[in-house]
Amino acid sequence: MASQTTADRTTVTSLGPANPNHNGHGGRSDVSDLGDLGDLNGNFNDAAGRPGPLPNWLVADLRTDHAGETGAVFIYRGMLATTRHAAVRHFAQTHLATEAAHLALIEPWLTPRQRSLLLPLWGVAGWLTGALPALLGPRAAYATVQAVETFVDQHYTEQIERIDRIHPAKASPALNEIRALLAACRADEIGHRDEAAELLAGHATPLSPALRLWVWSVGAGSRAAVKVCRRI
Repeated sequence: MASQTTADRTTVTSLGPANPNHNGHGGRSDVSDLGDLGDLNGNFNDAAGRPGPLPNWLVADLRTDHAGETGAVFIYRGMLATTRHAAVRHFAQTHLATEAAHLALIEPWLTPRQRSLLLPLWGVAGWLTGALPALLGPRAAYATVQAVETFVDQHYTEQIERIDRIHPAKASPALNEIRALLAACRADEIGHRDEAAELLAGHATPLSPALRLWVWSVGAGSRAAVKVCRRI
């Protein structure tokens, strides 16, 4: 597991609004108030000195995050729809609340037009990713979450490192706030991964070949979905 700085351990629920004149969506400032970040080393305002839109690379990153958190919400909804196992239901209900909080905080950074056009597909894919293994029992459910969150940790880490390549003098307050949000989301996802791994370790039986194949497909599918979301 990658090391975490103190800032990276900030919980999502502790992240407040960047601007007191928020837009009513979880305290976040509207996209039009965020500043034009330009390229990685550009200015953050337009020629008239007014805040501009987010740059394309950051919009693409956030679009994948928004789609991913949407899928995560549906993963746990799928689990709850198909399992009656008390421990799995508690696990899913707890994590569903966290993923819903992530989604509520990321969503206001994008206009509706900037979000993935395939959100219904990601919802269906997420629901099936949670529902199918939950039908098979706790081991399959926990193995699935471990696979998903292992990928998500890597995904958020790459985004944070991309932001960290910007010289601090060039980083706008909005960019710093987005970085803090991504780091907090990553910390939560690492917690989900580690909890799933611990619960899975409580089942002494090794994963079957079929379950190992399913876990691999979950990771591969997540990687493919990110590539698509950066464009659509």
